Amino acid sequence: MAGNDTIFALSSGNPPAGIAVIRISGPRAADVLELLGGRIPRPRRASVMRLRDPADRSLLDETLVLSLPGPASATGEDCAELHLHGGRALVARVQQVLSRIDGLRRAEPGEFTLRAFRNGRIDLAEAEGLADLLSAETELQLRNAQALSEGVLSQRVQAWREELLGISARVETAIDFADEEDAVSLDAGFAGDCLQLAERLGEWLDAPRAEILREGYRVAIGGPPNAGKSSLFNALIEEDAAIATPIAGTTRDALHRPVALGGVPFLFVDTAGLRDETGDVIEAIGIQRAADELARADLVLWLGEPGQGPDEGWQIATKIDIEPDARAGADFRVSSATGEGIDALRKALVDQAREAMPKPGQIALHDRQAGLIARAHDALVDAGANHDLLLVAEGLRRARTAFDQLLGRTGTEDMLDALFGRFCIGK
Repeated sequence: MAGNDTIFALSSGNPPAGIAVIRISGPRAADVLELLGGRIPRPRRASVMRLRDPADRSLLDETLVLSLPGPASATGEDCAELHLHGGRALVARVQQVLSRIDGLRRAEPGEFTLRAFRNGRIDLAEAEGLADLLSAETELQLRNAQALSEGVLSQRVQAWREELLGISARVETAIDFADEEDAVSLDAGFAGDCLQLAERLGEWLDAPRAEILREGYRVAIGGPPNAGKSSLFNALIEEDAAIATPIAGTTRDALHRPVALGGVPFLFVDTAGLRDETGDVIEAIGIQRAADELARADLVLWLGEPGQGPDEGWQIATKIDIEPDARAGADFRVSSATGEGIDALRKALVDQAREAMPKPGQIALHDRQAGLIARAHDALVDAGANHDLLLVAEGLRRARTAFDQLLGRTGTEDMLDALFGRFCIGK
């Protein structure tokens, strides 16, 4: 991605639409407005302009435009927006005209946000929150993404970093005044201050991870062949996604369905029936995959004999319309055919999943973020327990480097492409 180019892209939804917004960012943004509209409007004021093709002066559209000079813009560069009428032909024609202007090119996915990051308009933690915001499908995902994109984590990390700099200054002062004959020790409260900061970091590490928000609370349905797993799977997701027949071994592979229940994201997994022996090679592969899915799940709904499923799983009695007294001691008794007990099971699943999700006001960290905070935590614990001034200073430096990497101030090149590749074109 060449940073000196001027880029453009449709940043609103695909046409047809009432309005189509084309965003332009880079050194030629104002020139584009003058080429198409004959003038540069007042900054940050919506202005009506007649836009024309510079090649033959034919009318493109009469519409609102915005001139947004940098650095006080979304990307930190000169920007412009064309708020066109949202027909497909018009949007395509304007983009063709823009692509013919020297120095302009179509933006790559996430390039606007990448420029905002490189120009200091947002930090890396905020960019990760914005990526989550674009993909949020449930209320919980939305709230967490908004908190990250609005800088809640960034502000906390900056406060930790400022506190760490104060602690580090005490060490540097002790090192400066030490001589080879007289050892200089740190003040009595130094170790306690390191551990108190580490404890505050530990509280954030105890929170649920963002991955469970993004992927959903994973519920696997397991048991022997013909136990009603696929029927229960279909009943829970309210869709005939799995083939359910009286023939044992119908399900050969794991089937996944993401579903939102009560505003909570779930990933339901239907698995092949488990049995000790089978002469079918394909079924044997399905059985192994089923075992793997049960091991990965946050919760297993077990439809087999009591005591044979995972210790933390829920025992489910199915087909109670046919066998009313079957497994009377099960955690839940349901009928996928009549729907009896399904609502109660679904509600219990939502309650269980909410306990694993972030609480109000709590931020769910990405694995990358959690890993760096854990690194800073461990470095602070080491620094507080050490007595060698140089080793203490090194521990504090490692903690500070972790904070800088978390915000994207250093050591981020290896993951920028992966992050910004998650964005759509025009963002």
